Amino acid sequence: MGIFVMTQRKDGEFQFNLKAGNGQTILSSEGYAQKASCLNGIASVKANSTDDHKYDRLTSSNGKPYFNLKAANGQIIGSSQMYESEVSRDNGIESVKANAPDATINDETV
Repeated sequence: MGIFVMTQRKDGEFQFNLKAGNGQTILSSEGYAQKASCLNGIASVKANSTDDHKYDRLTSSNGKPYFNLKAANGQIIGSSQMYESEVSRDNGIESVKANAPDATINDETV
């Protein structure tokens, strides 16, 4: 089962990483000014992660595949790491679909 790890950056912004059961980060958020907004982002990932149409499968300027997960309004709510192949990227998407809906939240933002 996955886990959302919520942290606070040195600049004060909040962010989350979705980690798979093996501890590998499979999705990362942008920074949020408010903790409540970060929690809303996590809720949006949970709600949208199972819809394949919400994933943009992309290739970076250096040729590495990655993906973004978008909310219903089209806003990016999470991005993946860079992968070595499209197959690995697609496996990453499947991991988000499997781990996000029931993932717990570990709040490390003391």
